[in-house]
Amino acid sequence: MPGILLQLGVLVAFAVIAVGIFVVGDRVRPASWRHSDDSGAGSMTLDMVNMFFAAIVAFVVVILWQQYDTSHAHTVSEGKALVNVYETANGMPEPDRKQIQTLVTAYTREVIGEEWKTMDEQRRLSPAAQATLDDLREAVNAAPAADADAKATQDKAATAVEAITDARYDRGLDAGYRLPGFLYVALWFATGMLLFGTVFSGVVVTKRSVLMTGLFGLVIGAVIVAVYQLDRPFSGGNHVAKDAYELALARFQHIASEAPAASGSPR
Repeated sequence: MPGILLQLGVLVAFAVIAVGIFVVGDRVRPASWRHSDDSGAGSMTLDMVNMFFAAIVAFVVVILWQQYDTSHAHTVSEGKALVNVYETANGMPEPDRKQIQTLVTAYTREVIGEEWKTMDEQRRLSPAAQATLDDLREAVNAAPAADADAKATQDKAATAVEAITDARYDRGLDAGYRLPGFLYVALWFATGMLLFGTVFSGVVVTKRSVLMTGLFGLVIGAVIVAVYQLDRPFSGGNHVAKDAYELALARFQHIASEAPAASGSPR
């Protein structure tokens, strides 16, 4: 509460300072600078409102686009780690190789399917996909390490599984991310000022002005829709693509088709 009161006090102080400068400056400025009516003040106010709205929108879009780009980067990191686990398991003997690769494939398909739908509708991760990842971790840790080479292979697979876990954790945070509330307050405040600016502008209501105002409203609405779409990186019409996981599945098939026959020999 004290912090909020302090912020309100700063806002009031700046308003008082602005009025004081305006009134005192009016007494010392040349008469040639004065307007015969208050149209100059209205124009200045509209310019400031436009600038305020543009600044808020630019700030919000930059934040949301960075979050969108970061969310996609996390999916790429997870997809690379999935391929690393699958490829590393290819050097393990049976039945560990088949078990690990089957779990990696199952997890990837669950992410693309059920989990993506869960992130879209509920903005969270799927417990089923998490359970599959836990099974994968247990399978990698349980793989026997009979010699130094087998131990190195197991360690490499375990490191890749941890990379999957870290990327998944980041993706979960991305799925639940929301733009801070105060930025939405500022955005809607600026939008209201911009819309009411047509009233204070003094423009006469004609067919042409009504048409232009309607187009003006469409532009503002498009901006608001774009902001809300970007605020949901894994849902809505502008969501992060599944390309990293789809590419991982294609890579799995390629690795499996090139697997040497010796890899399936028993220990």
